[in-house]
Amino acid sequence: MMGNPVSLDVLLTSPMDVAQKKQLADIALNTAKSLGATYADVRIGRYLNQFITTRENRVQNITNSESFGTGIRVIVNGTWGFAATNNVTDDGIRKATQQAVAIAKANSKFQKEPVKLAPTQGHGEVTWKTPIQKNAFEVPVSEKVELLLGANAAALKNGATFANSNLFQVNEQKYFASTDGSYIDQDIHRIWPTFTVSAIDRTSGKFKTRDALSAPMGMGYEYMIPKADDKVKGPADVMLYRNSYDMVEDATLAAKQAKEMISAKSVEPGKYDLVLEPNHLGLTIHESVGHPLELDRVLGYEANYAGTSFATLDKLKAGNFNYGSKLVNIFADKTQPGSLGAVGYDDEGVKCKRWDLIKDGILVNYQAIRDQVHIIGQNESHGCCYAQGWSDVQFQRMPNVSLAPGKDPYSIDEMIKDVEKGIYIAGRGSYSIDQQRYNFQFGGTLFYEIKNGKIEGMLNDVAYQSNTQEFWNSCVKICDERDYRMFGSFFDGKGQPSQVSAVSHGSATSRFNGVNVINTGRTI
Repeated sequence: MMGNPVSLDVLLTSPMDVAQKKQLADIALNTAKSLGATYADVRIGRYLNQFITTRENRVQNITNSESFGTGIRVIVNGTWGFAATNNVTDDGIRKATQQAVAIAKANSKFQKEPVKLAPTQGHGEVTWKTPIQKNAFEVPVSEKVELLLGANAAALKNGATFANSNLFQVNEQKYFASTDGSYIDQDIHRIWPTFTVSAIDRTSGKFKTRDALSAPMGMGYEYMIPKADDKVKGPADVMLYRNSYDMVEDATLAAKQAKEMISAKSVEPGKYDLVLEPNHLGLTIHESVGHPLELDRVLGYEANYAGTSFATLDKLKAGNFNYGSKLVNIFADKTQPGSLGAVGYDDEGVKCKRWDLIKDGILVNYQAIRDQVHIIGQNESHGCCYAQGWSDVQFQRMPNVSLAPGKDPYSIDEMIKDVEKGIYIAGRGSYSIDQQRYNFQFGGTLFYEIKNGKIEGMLNDVAYQSNTQEFWNSCVKICDERDYRMFGSFFDGKGQPSQVSAVSHGSATSRFNGVNVINTGRTI
């Protein structure tokens, strides 16, 4: 969420302490109850952003922004009402609460069924903070610019024709209070370094680009300080990163690989065994598991950003819907350290947790919040309610959705050796998925041919096609937890009006047998 442009000094100061927030929150809660609300919650939010963009040897833009205000939600006559204000004073909050109640009363004339809220425990006064080691906002801008320009320079030195890099930093300072008895103060940090390098062959006019293999993380600036233990040399010397990131090293490799892509051979269409690394597989998880298991999509209440879902209620009720092979265990978890979705409590004050979505290949649950879980016969919210800012109403959003690593020791090298005819895919690329989240096509960043257990060389024009059930049932091997890494989406869109949220997807390198691969460079 973007706010008003501010100076750097504003990002490093706080306009209000916890005691002041509690006093203002109580005004909203007491006002709501006095006007007939049976439930109310208030979110006082301060959202800070710093975006730095560079190209080659120059800085293109440095943006600091702040958004500060209050959102108030009430239930009156069994109906939701919501209002927000940037006038964070006693009078401003009182008026916004009155407006929320008035909206609920007006809406109640058309309400067919009253809102049913699952009970949740009041937590009293609690705090939660992203366990950062170094606040990115406190790092001098000059130091961050030097790193980005250094990555650009490394790419240009190693054969890139163009290089641009970016660093996104977010801090959400959120205070939540409700009539259930919770007063929750949270301080959430996220960071995302990324770049794109391009190499051009002047003789042929051909060009290729290679994006960063970084992942956005729920961490501080420590993510930008490389640690040897966080690096894994993957197939074909592709460097894979976990809890820290070497941007200069990745940019150096990116330039060399972009040049290599220009002369790489084009893939022959056909059936291949695919070895998919986590930075790539995370996007496939996001689109083919994360979104279709959002309960509002399942129910048809939500259809924006690529439709509803094939995973309808009857499939859950049957208790035996085969979403994937027995190796496939996919769980939701908003408590994963370092993940983008990591928080202590969601935007309804529900303590976050982990739960299974797919167990031994069988669909066992969805993602649902307080006013949804009764629809699937449950009485406890999953804790995955979120609003992108104080002026937006909170609703069900995707938590971190991850594929559990294999239980038996198994490495990437061993997986490659077990493949006769296959392709290793690293990084994200273009994708397409239908309105039911069923039929899809995915590309990637880097592609390498596997023949008789060995990497034979780079490929171009690769994309694979499948449907969700067929694809996950073709999963035959998953590396163990030593290879577990996270992909993330900083700006996952949903809703109308649209909102964005940040979410991670963890996995280990996995193999899918007999998947249809097409050549994206050929026309019919």
